[in-house]
Parts: sequence; C-alpha cells; structure tokens
Amino acid sequence: MKTTALFVLFMVFSISLFAENGHDLWLRSKSTGKINVICKKTSPTLTIAIQELQKGWQGKDNATITLTLKSDKALKKDGFKFNKDEIQAGTESGILYGVYELLRRQQTGEPVEEKIYNPSYEIRTLNHWDNPDGSIERGYAGKSIFWRNGDNSMTVTDKDKDLWQEYARANASVGLNGAVLNNVNASPLMLSKEYLERVKAIAEVLRPYGIKTFLSVKFSSPSQIGKLKTSDPLDPEVIKWWNDKVKEIYSIIPDFGGFLVKASSEGQPGPQDYERSHADGANMMADAFKPFGGIVMWRAFVYSPNDKDRARQAYTEFMPLDGKFRDNVIIQVKNGPVDFQPREPFSPLFGAMKKTSLMPEFQITQEYLGQAIHMVFLGPMWEECLKSDTYQEGPGSTVGRSTDGSIYPQKHTAIAGVSNIGLDTNWCGHQMAQANWYAFGRLAWNNTLTSEKIADEWIKLTFGPVKPGQTGSLGFSNDWTEHFLVPVKKMILESREAAVNYMMPLGFHHIFSANNHYGPGPWYAPKGVRADWTPPYYHKADTLGVGFDRTHAGTDAVSQYHEPLASQFNDLKTCPEIYLLWFHHLPWDYKVSSGRTLWDEICYSYEKGLNQVRDFQKTWDKVEPYVDKERFENIRSKLKNQCRNAQVWKDACTLYFQQFSRRPIPYDIERPVYELNDLISSEVKRR
Repeated sequence: MKTTALFVLFMVFSISLFAENGHDLWLRSKSTGKINVICKKTSPTLTIAIQELQKGWQGKDNATITLTLKSDKALKKDGFKFNKDEIQAGTESGILYGVYELLRRQQTGEPVEEKIYNPSYEIRTLNHWDNPDGSIERGYAGKSIFWRNGDNSMTVTDKDKDLWQEYARANASVGLNGAVLNNVNASPLMLSKEYLERVKAIAEVLRPYGIKTFLSVKFSSPSQIGKLKTSDPLDPEVIKWWNDKVKEIYSIIPDFGGFLVKASSEGQPGPQDYERSHADGANMMADAFKPFGGIVMWRAFVYSPNDKDRARQAYTEFMPLDGKFRDNVIIQVKNGPVDFQPREPFSPLFGAMKKTSLMPEFQITQEYLGQAIHMVFLGPMWEECLKSDTYQEGPGSTVGRSTDGSIYPQKHTAIAGVSNIGLDTNWCGHQMAQANWYAFGRLAWNNTLTSEKIADEWIKLTFGPVKPGQTGSLGFSNDWTEHFLVPVKKMILESREAAVNYMMPLGFHHIFSANNHYGPGPWYAPKGVRADWTPPYYHKADTLGVGFDRTHAGTDAVSQYHEPLASQFNDLKTCPEIYLLWFHHLPWDYKVSSGRTLWDEICYSYEKGLNQVRDFQKTWDKVEPYVDKERFENIRSKLKNQCRNAQVWKDACTLYFQQFSRRPIPYDIERPVYELNDLISSEVKRR
C-alpha cells in the first residue's frame, strides 16, 4: 500500500514538474482549449494576437472571441476594452495587449472585467546598456542579445531573429513598447551605416509586437565620426549634421523612436563642453526629430566632483531650465537623487519641473542589489517611489501622477527600466530576477499596481502547475497555494527590505565596494580618487557619529523638497527612520524609536537582514516538491551565496563602524565570523 501511494505521488509530480530551464519566463507553454477568433482585418500584429489566443486559451472550449479595431475617445493609444466576448482597441498593438491581459487573467484565475484598460505611460521602454562588442555595462546575465564581436558581428542569423522575437513577445506580454538597444555611455559607431542596418533588422523583428527601437548616442558624434571641428549644438554645421543623420535613420527605420542621451555627465561629452546648457543640446536634437515624430530622452544623471552634495546636483542643474525644453524632449530622472541605491528618497525633480516632461528611470539590473546572485524583488522599491507624495500640487501629487500626465499637461509621457537581460538561458542570470523584468513592465502599464498583486501574478505564471494533456482553466490546488504560493510570495515581498537591512539600513547609502558595486566597502578612500566616488563621502563616520547632514544646517538638500516634506526631513522628530542617515549626521548614542541607541539599532538591523536570508533558504527548501529540479537547484544555490554575502555585509559593516562608535556589538547578537582586515584585503567576489 505504501509503495502504491509513493508511485502515485511520483506520477503526479512527473506530470506537472517536467524539466524547465527558465527560458520561457512567465510565458510557459500550457495545454489549451479550442477557441474561435474573429478578426476582419489582417496584419502581422493581428496575426500574432490570434496565434497567442489559440495557443494560450484557458477558457471555455469552442468559445468565440472577436478582435475589433475601433477608436474610442476613452481609449488612450495602446489602450483596450473588454466587452462580452470582444477585445476592442484603437490600434493593433492595443489589440495585442488586450489579448495578453485576457490570457494572464485566465491563467492567474482573475475575473475578466468588462472595462477600459489604458496604459499609465505612452512610452514604456527598456534601456539596454549593451556595447558594440557584445559586453554589457552592469550586465549579469551573459553577453548582449543584440550585439557581438568578431568578423561576423553584423551578420543577422535565424538564431538572432528567433531570440529577438522571444524577447519582443516577452516585452509585449507585459505592455512594454520600446527598447533602447545600446549603452548610455554610447559608442559613436552606433550611428554608422553598418550598425544602423543591424538596427533595421532588429526593428523588423520587434515591430509586429508594437515595440519601437531607440538608440543611445554620443554627443560628440559630429566631431568623432562626422569629422567636424566641433560638436557645439549651436554651430550651424553641427545642426545640419544631426538633421542629416536623423533623416538617414528614418530612411532606414521608418518608425524609429528617438535618442537617449547621457551628456555632460561622468566624463561624457555634452553641451557644457561648449558653455551651452542641457536645453541647448536637447533642443537641437529634438528639432531634428520634429518632422518625424521622434523624441529625445535626455538623462538628468549629472553631478560635479566639486559640488558639496552629489544628491543636490541634478535639481541644481535642471530646475533653472524648466520650461525651456522642446515638447518632444523628456528628461529622464533616476528614482532617487544619487544612483539606484537599495533605498533612497525620491528625486526632488519629480513634480518640481512643472513645465517639462519628466520620466522615471528605474534599474532592473541589480547593480547595487546583489546583481544576479541575490534574490531581491524590486517591485516594492518602485512602488515606494511611484506612490511617494511630492506635495507639489497638494496632497496626492505622487511621483506617478506627476509623470504620467495626470497632473501636468505633458505632450509625451514615458518610463524607463535599465535592463537585466543577456544571453543566459534564463535571460536574467537568476530565475528570481525575471520577476523584476515582469514587475517593471506591469508598473509601466499601470503605475498604481501593488507589489503583492504583481508577485502573485508572476509566481502563478512562472511556477504554477502545468499539466500536459489537460484543457480548460489552469486552476491552483489548495495544497499548491498553501505550501508554495503563500510562502514564496511572502519571501519575495520581504526580499528588498532584507537587502536593505543587511546592506544599508537606516539611510546608509553608497558604501559598496568601489570596483564592482557588489560587496561592502565602507572603508574605500584611496588617495587621488574623487571624494564622491568613495563611501566615506556618504557615511561620514567619525567618533562623534555617522550620517550625511542634508538639513538646513548641512547641505540643505532638504530644501529641494516641497513642504511639508522639507520640514519633515529636516526635523529629527518627523524624519522617517528609513531615511535617518540620509538626511542627518547623528551621535552614536542617539535614541531611535525602538528605544535603542543608533549604534545598537545599526547592529540589530544587520543581524535582522542576515536572519531574513537564512529564513529564505528554509522557505525555499520546503517547496522543493513543487518545483522542477533545474530551477529549484539554481535558486537554492543562489540563496546559499546570498546568505554568505549577507554574513560578510553584516560583519564588515559592524566591525568597520565599531572603530568609530567605540561601543560593543550587543551581546545577544551573533558574533562576527570574519576579521575586518581580511575583508578589507580581499574583496567579495561574485559567484
């Protein structure tokens, strides 16, 4: 009897847990029912929509769905509407997005509500920091899917096209409609004829999925590849060169989206090299795009080595230019004022620039959050930013509403995510990192979604039971829900806060290893390196205390925020403790809300983060019966490394800061297992 029961159990799992490697992302093949699709018009995009319905249908057998292209004043571009047994949209891409929404709801067990679904942003794009040689800056999942080195680097193969099609399908399934194909630290080669021809080939694959191609460009291209004497944006020859180049691009790629520009930043050339403003540079390019409907996304990531506070720089440079940009220029602003840190307050530019289109820039690739080793679900970080209230137009003026056209009359709205995609089989290096690609797409479409809902969707789509040979509704058993969905969702939703705890709690920021931004390095400050590229610039630890004073008495960065935030951040009584050391330099014996001293709270926070990761390991081990072997082992291995790294973070930071606090580590906290000198002499390696 016992043997028979085990055999039955084995057969159940052998049916549902067939081998998977993660390449299918959240679009895994499922058994389908029969569906009759009616569509009076034909096109490549509509053909894809019909095919997706036919191979993904989970509804009633032999049902009929009508796809209707019909404009409606209530529908935004790309928006769609569910009527009974009908998907209506004003554009073909809107029909496709409607199909993916319908299938997602079927596959996750959500009701299909008869209403309008409009995107929050007009342009929803991934920024790929890919280089012409195939390498990726801050890429942790292999080489570029677009570019490669070698004699045949420009040859387009069937394998290339298949991969680009899979990429396009994944993006379209979550509502993304743009891709910047190369690094913001751009090579001028990207504007050469042979590279533009490859962009054309990529665009032809992406186009049927509603995705436009964009390029990052080097501001000095006129002098570097155009052989002009200058790249001054007000020089007539330079203006003509850019006009001719844009015209050439549109002759090759008729639906080209536009340029992304990093200029006068981190040594990159820009208009300030010629004593011109950011507006001068951006407007010159925007004028070239005007006849073609293209846009310029101009990054606000700027900072000077001489500024007293890097966090103030973008606001200082761009606020005086509000209202001076063309209406087809969008200023791309990182979520926080420094650089994609585990936690930052939102950038004070959001809401403050009321006459200029602004777009949030999030980082999907985990440059500062454990890269492709640590499991860190970024939905809570982005939700935190989008729902932060700027108060610029009174309560409710959130970052999301300040950038999506709800408050200010922007001609164009957009949002960007720095990609985590590479040639690794599972696309992202870590199976769990796929959730961040998915989450960005979902928030780009609907910036009011909760992290809990997004995590629930992603887990069901990515790990939900798949039973070949059966048709109809996918369904989730009570057993699977209780023993897999609930604990894994809890783990994912806690992962970002855990990372903050074991890396940089209480407002600490930018105390990473300087070389690769992976492990801890609060001690790094060699001679000759500019101060704002060293952690002591940010933590300012001394025997009296720790933290960056950005109050009125310090750098006065708080004044860049609208009231009541400026006063709230300035006052210790009201400053949220998650930003405590971001805005204040405090004595080690300062009492926090828990009643502990600041020093003790720092130690307990690091201990909490480490223990959270240990609990993640236990949670994952318990769900082994519900996951295929390859993906289970991949995630388990990553969690082991994450736990080791969390131990290093805890020991390195508590031992380093103890030198300044001159206080004991609380005795009920686990003792360090590493020596500080050993950690300083041997940087933590990515595994």
